[in-house]
Amino acid sequence: MKNKNKPQELSYYGLYLLSYLNENHPNLLSDTDFIEERADLATDTYEQARLEGYTTEGSQELAMTTLLQRLHFSKFNTVIEVLWNEFEDEVPQGDATEFAFKLLPSLEEVFSKYSLSDDFAYTGEYDILYSELTGIILLYIEEYGI
Repeated sequence: MKNKNKPQELSYYGLYLLSYLNENHPNLLSDTDFIEERADLATDTYEQARLEGYTTEGSQELAMTTLLQRLHFSKFNTVIEVLWNEFEDEVPQGDATEFAFKLLPSLEEVFSKYSLSDDFAYTGEYDILYSELTGIILLYIEEYGI
């Protein structure tokens, strides 16, 4: 039986995912179940691939694909990018992270219009999303400031 009060030691995949989430999806950092489940799935993928005869490198590649599935596109990073590129005079880079967290809930309606996927940033729709976010952030700053 797991001791709920004892912190769980994370595997290599768990630590990697934690680092990745910290940079790209900080809103998921507190979801320990997600982190543990995804890390376990990556470990299982690696072990199964090795049993099937994949090389170490091939097995690692499959495990990392499993670990980061549906996490390549980041709403948070997209908002940061818009702030840095379009609002550098209004929002200093050092304040962009905190401001992005503040903005994200009000931007969910915009994000919900798009089929966000791992390769979304490479589609033409990304440019439309970027423009729409720029406009909404501009209106937000004009109305509420930073």
